[in-house]
Amino acid sequence: MAKLEAKGIVKYFDHDGHKLKALGGVDLIVEDGDFVCLVGPSGCGKSTFLRIAAGLEKPDDGQILLDNRPITKTGPDRILVFQEGALFPWLKVRDNVEFGLKIAGIPESERQQISDRYLEMMQLTKFANSYTYQLSTGMRQRVAIARALVMDPDVLLMDEPFAALDAQTRDLLLVEMQMIWQKTKKTIVFVTHSISEATVLGNKVAVFTHRPSTVKKIIQIEHQRPRLVEDNSLYKYQQEILTELRPEVKAKGSD
Repeated sequence: MAKLEAKGIVKYFDHDGHKLKALGGVDLIVEDGDFVCLVGPSGCGKSTFLRIAAGLEKPDDGQILLDNRPITKTGPDRILVFQEGALFPWLKVRDNVEFGLKIAGIPESERQQISDRYLEMMQLTKFANSYTYQLSTGMRQRVAIARALVMDPDVLLMDEPFAALDAQTRDLLLVEMQMIWQKTKKTIVFVTHSISEATVLGNKVAVFTHRPSTVKKIIQIEHQRPRLVEDNSLYKYQQEILTELRPEVKAKGSD
């Protein structure tokens, strides 16, 4: 069953007084419980597509449906995790994680019960009373993910959340993210520039074309979990993605 469905998404931006077509008619079906990674040339509109799915931007044409209902605005059924986490440095870890619950009017005892589960899941229990500025970049991203998960969204949208991390921290979080997905059964759409990251995380990888972007191909990743970056058996999937992506990157370079 389609959880999220994009139909002919078109988006223009103003560039030096001219209209630049970023998305050229994106069609994409994300099934309930899918972990779909979006890859494509830099600047092809992957993050723009994610923001439209979140309701932060409106398409110039086409529509995105959630459970067969058009998305017209933001809502708690879709949570977007940014690259930098966007945490409140003046709040402690627990307060950051519980922020959305507090705004929603959830009683304090219930908030704590919910946050405890995700703090434990993200290995943050011992840091619940620390301020986020006291944490490493990787741990701050754990807080951002926990804050999104406590809201129990239907769809978790992630915009390169591991891009700023060192390789060791990223590899650890890639394993943890798979475990979280398996535990929560969330539908996840994940933007990344890393082909290896996409094959480790996704059960599907959507390859975007050069601008104006469309979805060129959906590649199924059928491999046991947890997956590791160094797993050589993922190489065939990486090569298939690269084969689709290489001409799109060349087209970008010829602009």
